Amino acid sequence: MSPVTHFLAGWVLANVTALNRRERIAVTVASVAPDIDGVGIIPELLTRSSAHPLLWFSEYHHALHTLWFAIVVSVLAASMATRKWKTAGLAFLAFHLHLLCDLVGSRGPEGYTWPIPYLQPFSNRWQWSWQGQWPLNSLQNFAVTIFLLLLTLVIVQKYGRSPVEIFSLRADRVVVAAIRSRFSRTRVPAGTDHS
Repeated sequence: MSPVTHFLAGWVLANVTALNRRERIAVTVASVAPDIDGVGIIPELLTRSSAHPLLWFSEYHHALHTLWFAIVVSVLAASMATRKWKTAGLAFLAFHLHLLCDLVGSRGPEGYTWPIPYLQPFSNRWQWSWQGQWPLNSLQNFAVTIFLLLLTLVIVQKYGRSPVEIFSLRADRVVVAAIRSRFSRTRVPAGTDHS
């Protein structure tokens, strides 16, 4: 699935229980952390016409979709948290939610179903893949993203925070105010003309 979908899934998960902002950030980052290896697409695109192209995305994407990296990310999340075990557990869950989303919805345009090398680098025995994997640009993936956006709007209304909080509290306040004003249920008194 797209990084936006992974990000929203992690942020929504981080809001299912009482966490402070720093802990919500840690859980959200854990949900996108497996795709850090995706930055390899930049040198690959820049060198694709050269005599020695760097196939860093083609060969290494999903290299960090592993149990050991999930543990590393969870430990890092705990180190940033006040509620260490809760944050580590949710970070571990967010990481695995990313893996699940990729398992069901990351088939490439050429039909390649990205396997998840869960036990690497220690073992090649347990590779996750699913032949029914949805294409990356499928209606199903779009529907999941829309569902997560709707859940995000509910969280904005209920808790007064948005995913923008991860980047800036000031911008978050602006986004929350805009969303709340747009979706507020203001009642117009009977007989009032707003034409």
